[in-house]
Amino acid sequence: MEMRKGSQSAQKHPANLALSPSSSSSSCSSSSASVVPLTCSPVEQTALPYRLGSRRISVVSLSDCERLRFVDTAGSEWRNVENRFNRLATTVNGHEPVVKWSDFGSCIGMRESPEFANELLRALRGRRDWKKDITKNELHNYWCRMTDPWLDSRIELFFDLCDRNMDGRIDERDIKKVILLSAPINKLSVKHEEAEEQASLIMEVLDIEHRGYIEPSQLESLFKVSLPKGSSATSYQKDQKLEPTSKAEILFRSYWRRTWIILFWLIVCFALFTWKFIQYRHRTAFQVMGYCLSTAKGAAETLKFNMALILLPVCRNTITWLRKNRGFNSVIPFNDNINFHKLIAAGIVIGVILHGGTHLACDFPRISGSDSSTFRQTIAARFGYQQPSYFQILATTEVATGIAMVILMMIAFSLATKWPRRQSPPLPRSVRKVTGYNTFWYSHHLFILVYALLIVHSMFLFLTDNLTEKTTWIYIAIPVLLYAGERIIRAIRSGFCEVEILKVNLYPGKVLSLKWRKPEGFIHKSGMYIFIQCPQISPFEWHPFSLTCGPKDDYLSVHIRTLGDWSYQLYGLFQEAQVTRLKQYPKIYIDGPYGAASQDHIKYDIVVMVGLGIGVTPFISILKDFASRVKKPNINHVAASGEGRIEKGPLKAYLYWVTREQSSLNWFMDIMQEIAETNQKQSVVEVFNFLTSVYQEGDARSALISIIQSLYHAKNGMDIVSRTPVHTHFARPNWFNIFSKLARGHRGERIGVFYCGPLALARELERLCTKFSTKTTTRFVFHKENY
Repeated sequence: MEMRKGSQSAQKHPANLALSPSSSSSSCSSSSASVVPLTCSPVEQTALPYRLGSRRISVVSLSDCERLRFVDTAGSEWRNVENRFNRLATTVNGHEPVVKWSDFGSCIGMRESPEFANELLRALRGRRDWKKDITKNELHNYWCRMTDPWLDSRIELFFDLCDRNMDGRIDERDIKKVILLSAPINKLSVKHEEAEEQASLIMEVLDIEHRGYIEPSQLESLFKVSLPKGSSATSYQKDQKLEPTSKAEILFRSYWRRTWIILFWLIVCFALFTWKFIQYRHRTAFQVMGYCLSTAKGAAETLKFNMALILLPVCRNTITWLRKNRGFNSVIPFNDNINFHKLIAAGIVIGVILHGGTHLACDFPRISGSDSSTFRQTIAARFGYQQPSYFQILATTEVATGIAMVILMMIAFSLATKWPRRQSPPLPRSVRKVTGYNTFWYSHHLFILVYALLIVHSMFLFLTDNLTEKTTWIYIAIPVLLYAGERIIRAIRSGFCEVEILKVNLYPGKVLSLKWRKPEGFIHKSGMYIFIQCPQISPFEWHPFSLTCGPKDDYLSVHIRTLGDWSYQLYGLFQEAQVTRLKQYPKIYIDGPYGAASQDHIKYDIVVMVGLGIGVTPFISILKDFASRVKKPNINHVAASGEGRIEKGPLKAYLYWVTREQSSLNWFMDIMQEIAETNQKQSVVEVFNFLTSVYQEGDARSALISIIQSLYHAKNGMDIVSRTPVHTHFARPNWFNIFSKLARGHRGERIGVFYCGPLALARELERLCTKFSTKTTTRFVFHKENY
């Protein structure tokens, strides 16, 4: 479901309405509300002002395309309804086909909310005998009424849906029942007391004569409003005075750093392969093994290089230190270190196949099966002048260590792939039991043995005794020492970083929030992350989590969602400690901070942050950093870094948080409240919450919730869904419309788009960044978090 946008004018209010809306309004809520709303919706809306007691309030209405919908006619036309009817229909005693009344929801495409479908059928049929079989003609009549293009007809049907006793009036009890019906359909939690309060609010607004009921004309006033004329979302190129950038230039600017790194890596690998290939082309052993030998040795040279290089992208302290240098950071894509690590691993796999495969399938059979005279004249001295058999070659130290390395690599590589690491459902249950993050973590440390075997393997080459040709140690010495030094530093540093826990919160959705005193000398920037260890679970495992505290806070905090076995155990330990009176929390050690892609937000004046679910955590510290800078206006948008330098920060930030469950909005209630209070001083942050469990705005299943949400926000300055001043939008965002609005609002500017979440949306956002950068004068630069 996507939010839709319209810009046509609606009908004016009838002159005889009991409610009299004020003459003009165009904001999302009245300025007289106790708390000014944090943002407007990314889709254009109109505010309808009313009198609530002695106060003037504004009710956000729906645009033409978002008006009251009972069914999605765009995705479910009558022929589809007819097909579903035909599949479900039965014929009794030769009469015309019918479907059961309970199948009404399935027929109209509302299978996921049968309770609402049943109430809708009752409203269509009236109170009497509404639980009877439905013919195709009846179903077609109902379909026509639900999809009637006239808004009056659909409002009348909605009124009948609320008017349970069909007396032409709706009282507070009727509204409460519809609220309690709509809430579970949209997976919202509403208590009876809250439903009573919300129903009372509707009556307070509409029943101005205090008759105890409302009539259809009064309900219409909540759906009808005069809309201002505005440009549509697709007019993003209009009035652009500057020339948009070409697609080739955008792609070059976006990928040139990755491209030159990969090209340089490929050139080095090709050069090493060619050099060694030519070298062994002129060896005497070539007479026995031919080009198989040259291929194997060329691949071996690339393996030495890649086995050394693969350690560098995971030297996190070194990368965090290097990325502080603007020169290095401008030409090296440090944010892609994990992807480059995976790319090198793929190069190692290819090298192993070429090196080991040609040896086993070609070189060794040629040695054991070569002509005796040729063998004696070439390489006999290397085998003690005795021609070995194939199995005797396999038993040599060089080959045995090579085979052992390949086996260990296969285990580590296979368990590091996506499905085993995440225990994906497609895997057999027996396989899932022995996979997961812990298995990946421990198996990855098999490379300690691999590097030890690599040294032994390189020292026992049966084709040479020349030490100058045994160069493996030269390749890997510095990377291994650097990586070992990093691990030692991490071990020493983390040993002194047992933290004092100040506060523990357990949120719905099994989210654990930890707050502890900031260690002395701990300096971090917004967007960084740390590693956490709990020795009670494992003395070896360290897991990365984004910091959700600001750089100026005197504490550190993280929010951990239970997604794996380690996080489940950690949540269980703190849950157990919370219920005990002593509250003896388990020991926690931290290591960091480390740099992440979100740090690059300081490069832009405009920042757009997109987080899915718990993926919002990297951006919370950035929001808090914004809040702290607004509280100190003398700093303006220049923030002091931990190293004493002065760095420029963004002027404006947008956060789009998309989550599936209402309970998720509780994770950062205090921070959203802080941002809302800060925004009253200076509007530098706009927050958009999207709750995908609720049907899109304009759907009849969520229409009453939308109305109550607007009324409640206008009266109390709080959102009934998030319970913060931040307005919650329903269904998934329309990213095209969002980018269109950003492009129009920031013409000619450079916007950094930062994302944390699943890969599918990352691809869509990156595509939109490229599209709008080429079609408008606004340049969008995409960044994705990679841990």
